[in-house]
Amino acid sequence: MNFNNILFLDIETVSQYETYNHLPEEWKELWDLKAGIINRNKEDETSESSYPRASIYAEFGKIICISCGYLLGSDDEKKLIIKSYCGHDEKKLLIEFSSMLQQWSGTTDKYLCAHNGKEFDYPYICRRMVINGIEIPEALKISGRKPWEVRHLDTMELWKFGDFKSFTSLKLLAKVLDVPSPKDDIDGSMVNSVYWADKDLDRIVEYCQKDVITLAQILLRFHCQPVVRPENISIKYVTQNQL
Repeated sequence: MNFNNILFLDIETVSQYETYNHLPEEWKELWDLKAGIINRNKEDETSESSYPRASIYAEFGKIICISCGYLLGSDDEKKLIIKSYCGHDEKKLLIEFSSMLQQWSGTTDKYLCAHNGKEFDYPYICRRMVINGIEIPEALKISGRKPWEVRHLDTMELWKFGDFKSFTSLKLLAKVLDVPSPKDDIDGSMVNSVYWADKDLDRIVEYCQKDVITLAQILLRFHCQPVVRPENISIKYVTQNQL
């Protein structure tokens, strides 16, 4: 595998509105229907209490950060470059990301890699692009393509080895494989409140970037390759809007 032809990515999402009470009436009714399905076996949950989970559904959430990483060099000289697209204006964020993706994937066989990407990151990005009226880049398209023509890697799928009943978090996989994982002061369940209550997008971006670093190191370990040394990891720049 040519690791220099892989774009590692992770996304962070939040609910479109700060709280359930901020929802317009029509959206409130639609969320009530959705919440009724996801809470059907949870007597203590209500539409309001479960609203923070709206962030994981592309119809009710939005993307506030896409962090990407790519490898340069080989063996012990590998370098990992990180770049993030983030901000409150989702459409602008997605246009910038799409433009980069079109340029990056234009000439040779390139792959995308994400943890649980096939179930979450890839389809979520595509759905939000459609909602925002943005053409889906070639690298993300799967419709009408044969399985071997879809160049999407998923570290969770790779770790399953054909087992369909298990979910393994990125954090657990990093621990199992002894991948050096930066300590986080937040986790995925806290992103919505950090964004809406704390107004701290920078903190979320840093968390997202750490996941991309861990993701790249895990794929290297899958192939018995040395991980990238900390001093060879750098953040090239961050594209932010309306901060």
